[in-house]
Amino acid sequence: MARLFWLSDEAWAAIEPHLPRGRPGKPRVDDRRVISGILQC
Repeated sequence: MARLFWLSDEAWAAIEPHLPRGRPGKPRVDDRRVISGILQC
């Protein structure tokens, strides 16, 4: 079974505070999953 996330918990802890929160518009999806998908390509 493949890992769901390519980012370690430590890497995610460094990135997550820089993501937008509470902005109006389309509901957000799981940021960690999206970033992991981008890194996988």
